[in-house]
Amino acid sequence: SICRDLPNIEVITFSVNGISDLEPLNQCQNLSELYLRKNNIASLNELFYLKNLPRLRVLWLSENPCCGSDPHRYRMTVLRNLPSLQKLDNQAVTEEELSQALVDGEEITAPPARRNVENGCPESVESSAAESTTETESELLNFSLEETNKIREELGMKPVPRDKFSSFSPRETDCNRKRRNNVLNAILLLMKELDAESLEIIQQTVGRRLQALQKKELQEE
Repeated sequence: SICRDLPNIEVITFSVNGISDLEPLNQCQNLSELYLRKNNIASLNELFYLKNLPRLRVLWLSENPCCGSDPHRYRMTVLRNLPSLQKLDNQAVTEEELSQALVDGEEITAPPARRNVENGCPESVESSAAESTTETESELLNFSLEETNKIREELGMKPVPRDKFSSFSPRETDCNRKRRNNVLNAILLLMKELDAESLEIIQQTVGRRLQALQKKELQEE
C-alpha cells in the first residue's frame, strides 16, 4: 500500500478509486483530511482503523456502500467513533450532533472481517454494493481529472488538459486505472515535501523516462 510508505502524510484524496480497506491508513498518524467519496467501503467497521488518528478533522465518506439507507444512523455512528471530526461529508459537525451520537450512534470496537483483495481491487463485491457505486467510464474520468487538477493547483502546477488526461484510458481495466491514479496522487502529494534540488532530480528522471517511452512508441509504429 502507498499509505504504509507515507506515515507523515497530512491530506489524502482517494475518491473514486475502488478502495475497500482502510487498514493501511492507521499508520498515517499526521493525517488531518481524508477524502474517500465513491469507493467500495462496505462496512462502517472500517472506521476502526481511523479511531487512533489523533489529527483527523475532515472526512468525506459519502456515496460508499457503508453509508446504507439511513443517513442519520450513518452520521451518528461515524461521529460516535470519530468525535474529533470538524467536518463530515462536507458538512460541519456541531456539538449537538456529537452529544446525540453518543445515544444514536453505534460504537465500533473491532475491525471488519477481511475480504479477499489484491492490490486494492476486490475480487468479489456484493452485487447490491457494486450496483450502488457503479459509474460510467466518463464520470470516473471527470472525477479523477477534477481531483488531480485540484491537487496540482495546490502545488502551484498547471492543470492537466482533458485530452492529455485521457491517457488514463477508458480502455484500461478499472483496476489498472485505479492503481495508476493512486500512484499519481501520491506522487503529487509527495512533491510538496521536496526542495529545489530534489525536484530537479525528478525533472531529469521524468525527462529520461519520457524519451524512453517516445522512443518505444516510434519503434512500435
